[in-house]
Amino acid sequence: MSKKHMGSSVDDFLKEEGIFEEAQAQAVKEVVAWQLAEAMKEKRISKNRMATMLKTSRSQVDRLLNGKDDITLGSLQRAAAMVGRRVSIELV
Repeated sequence: MSKKHMGSSVDDFLKEEGIFEEAQAQAVKEVVAWQLAEAMKEKRISKNRMATMLKTSRSQVDRLLNGKDDITLGSLQRAAAMVGRRVSIELV
């Protein structure tokens, strides 16, 4: 077993593999999707009801919640507003 990465952080490993940004973007999408799903649960809003509120299809709501598909910022902002939240983005 190679000890090349022993003692290094996951971030260091991902950077060495050239996939840090991709992994980080995927993690952000999954966290946002989870937060939206949790907010829907708190508000007792079903996927069908969310689709009606957003004037879209149930399949579009599924895409918002799966954390794998790319979604527009506008779609995310509208969905967040329906559950009483807002989207905050910053460059760090």
